Amino acid sequence: MDERLAISLEGVCKKYCKSLRRSMLYGLEDFGRNAVGLRTRSEQLRPDEFWAVDDVSFDVERGGSVGLIGPNGSGKTTLLKMINGIFWPDRGKVSIRGKVGALIAVGAGFHPLLTGRENIYINGAILGMSKTEVDRQFDAIVDFADIGEFLDTPVKHYSSGMFVRLGFGVAVHAEPDVMLVDEVLAVGDHGFQVKCFKKMGELRERGTTFVIVSHNMHAIASFCDWVALLNHGKFERYDNAYEGLKQYAKLFASSDDAAIERLVSAGKYIEFRDVELGNRELSPGQDFTATLPFHATRDYEDAELDVAIFDARDPGVHYQATNRAYGKKLDFARGDGKLVIRVKDIRIAASFGRIVFAIWSKNRTEQLFWWRIPLEFQPVEAATGKNFLPLEFEVVA
Repeated sequence: MDERLAISLEGVCKKYCKSLRRSMLYGLEDFGRNAVGLRTRSEQLRPDEFWAVDDVSFDVERGGSVGLIGPNGSGKTTLLKMINGIFWPDRGKVSIRGKVGALIAVGAGFHPLLTGRENIYINGAILGMSKTEVDRQFDAIVDFADIGEFLDTPVKHYSSGMFVRLGFGVAVHAEPDVMLVDEVLAVGDHGFQVKCFKKMGELRERGTTFVIVSHNMHAIASFCDWVALLNHGKFERYDNAYEGLKQYAKLFASSDDAAIERLVSAGKYIEFRDVELGNRELSPGQDFTATLPFHATRDYEDAELDVAIFDARDPGVHYQATNRAYGKKLDFARGDGKLVIRVKDIRIAASFGRIVFAIWSKNRTEQLFWWRIPLEFQPVEAATGKNFLPLEFEVVA
């Protein structure tokens, strides 16, 4: 293994069996073959077996950071556990240089009947820390985990967030050479996640290597050098993290178009038809235009228009616009017409996202229309948009 590398995977494969009964029988068969000096048939799939991880190879340099992304069940956690040595691969080779710290499952390594204080020493020993090292780091671990008043409480009474805080606190203060982090950080609140990534940044500056499994695309894009996209156990490497996140988003867009793009016209006396779109791939500063043909059997005065833009890296609303915010009046006259909406000067860092339109009758007593569609935002050095975007609209006959 090259001295510059912290992790090296060569053709790693792991298979599982869908049937518990057959899995036990296969285990006995493999044990018997090993007992008489024969190799197990690890290269072949037997009935009900499948490859959870299939021929994955990559290297991670010391101090590097890689994000493992993919749909649920794609093999991310299985791969992480093989890197950690919890599982042995059925085929291939995993090489690690240095001490490994891992946060893969909430409460892993904790004894539920022991207190937080006692579990700090036990978990530290599991991670290779001596009692002297735990003593030296003890106050820092407790301060980081923020469990002071519950330190001498049995951890079976801890919430999942407290489990994660304590487990992560021990793991990072063990000062590992390689840190493996699964989605468990999502259990913590926003403040704790910010604290974790700040600490991870400090460790990275000291040369710690990171492998992170997460569905938080913002965390992956901002922290990782490159991404490994897993899908049905297969692996693709993207040195440009944005391209990897783009392919990740496409997996869901292609699997359920109805969940990505919806057009709902819910008004009793007005019907909106197919939306006519402008550009769906937006460069920094471009405008987005949508034209909504409609047919109304009565007048709607003082309607309300809401526009919101979501960035796929973060579930929160990033930009919004309303006609009320700008003191603009929106009326629909009986008959056929078109509502032309233009959202100006959109600036979001490279990402996938979506735009949502909602139209309401006066005082929001009736929802007339709801619609969303995915958008692609091209790279920009800095997001310079404001909370409220410039919004223009007009109704034409």
